[in-house]
Amino acid sequence: MKQGNIRDTGDCRAISGVLARIGDKWSVLIVSRLGAKPMRFNELKREIGGISQRMLTLTLRGLERDGLITRTIFPTIPPRVDYELTALGRSLLEPVMGLSAWALKHIAKIETARARFDGTASKPARSAGVVSLARPARVET
Repeated sequence: MKQGNIRDTGDCRAISGVLARIGDKWSVLIVSRLGAKPMRFNELKREIGGISQRMLTLTLRGLERDGLITRTIFPTIPPRVDYELTALGRSLLEPVMGLSAWALKHIAKIETARARFDGTASKPARSAGVVSLARPARVET
């Protein structure tokens, strides 16, 4: 398939579904952490700051459903559960790490661009012919 030439809407939907799974921040963080070693639930929760227990559970379930991780239950008391990348999940490590490296390399440029945009976006337009979409002030009668 040529870059930028996705004609079949079925392909678009399939690609969108995969990208939604592997592109969300929690999935990326979980895959990168599990790339080092298998981990238990609470280990992952400690490693990934800011993730709630519910979000971690949902994300792990989705990654397992998509065949990217396996969940192994050990019959101990209390039961021990380990999460580990599958071969498919390991194949995702390279692009995930590449994307992370790109983000770290360019974060300063992105933050500068955001600040510039936010600074100009909040200023009123001054050129002639620009129509304001702001609501007119309400007049009491």
